[in-house]
Amino acid sequence: MEQVLFTTLKTVSGKLLGIATLNAEKSLNALTLAMVRLLAQQLRQWQQHSQIAAVILEAKGDKAFCAGGDVRAIYYAQQCHPGSFTCEAERFFEEEYRLDYLIHTYGKPVLLWGDGIVMGGGLGLMMGASHRIVTERSRIAMPEVTIGLYPDVGASYFLRRLPGKTGLFLGLTAYNLNAADARYCGFANHFLASSDKQRLFDAMTTLNWGGNHTLNHQKLHDLLTMLAANCSEHSGNSRLKAHQSLLDELMSGELPQIVEKMQRLVSELTWLDKARNTMLSGSPLSWALAWEQAHLGKSLTLADCFRMELGWSLNCCAIGDFCEGVRALLVDKDRSPQWRYGKGQLAPPDVLAALLADPFSHDHPLADL
Repeated sequence: MEQVLFTTLKTVSGKLLGIATLNAEKSLNALTLAMVRLLAQQLRQWQQHSQIAAVILEAKGDKAFCAGGDVRAIYYAQQCHPGSFTCEAERFFEEEYRLDYLIHTYGKPVLLWGDGIVMGGGLGLMMGASHRIVTERSRIAMPEVTIGLYPDVGASYFLRRLPGKTGLFLGLTAYNLNAADARYCGFANHFLASSDKQRLFDAMTTLNWGGNHTLNHQKLHDLLTMLAANCSEHSGNSRLKAHQSLLDELMSGELPQIVEKMQRLVSELTWLDKARNTMLSGSPLSWALAWEQAHLGKSLTLADCFRMELGWSLNCCAIGDFCEGVRALLVDKDRSPQWRYGKGQLAPPDVLAALLADPFSHDHPLADL
């Protein structure tokens, strides 16, 4: 069975809509290398096809658009190569980041139906799309701290552009955003009910699509705004917005200060208590990377961020907590990771320096972005 399905819809204008459907419902549509390759190949073809006016990214099932990357294959390959990263790891991360970059720079409108779980690699796809829709069932997160990674897939670029210290909070705690949070953070730019999907697709076929990408973007935006005005669901309230000042205070200062504040935190807010516990049980190496990421200069371009992230991700595989995190959460599923420097213990500066170092002595694999 194909892991990604591709179809086209005819429109009244004579143009076509390309639809890519993630088709791995049992694994919550987690991205495999095969899925990344199928998407990249078809999206490039549609990008060059003059009859394709816009692209839709969706998924089978009502539980998840995409719960992240299928990282178990990387884990198994790494078992034979401790201390260095494998070809399998390099291929997966390089091709995943190329796909994300392609969506960010696509030109034609890309609509992503972000219903259900959208996490990690799923958010990487979402953030590249021009029209990002969430529903009352959407749950969005960057949960990499739980597997010894850090928010990648372009998060070095987009997390730093969130309100206040929100990006660092999300990176450290794996907090699950609802639809209102996603709108507040800019992860989504439209809200519709989960039951509106077919109504949206039908309405898209009635638009007068043309050859001008800018006008096509505006036509789709106007349609989504109209549909949202008649939506039967409400996006709810944003906890992040309501407690922005508290989050900013918790996330201010150097990393040891932040860790200490979170360790001492006593809150009646159930969601904040859960976020605190997730952070404190996560990888301290991931904390360090998320903190460094939050303090990068804003002059870094999106391409720069993907190049940097490729090095960081491979270093996490070779000398970080990634393999142990994947083992504990996804392979043995004992949820008892043995982090390299212990639970809650910050790593020495030389270890962090090694994780941040560029591992490529030759030309960078993403030099052409």
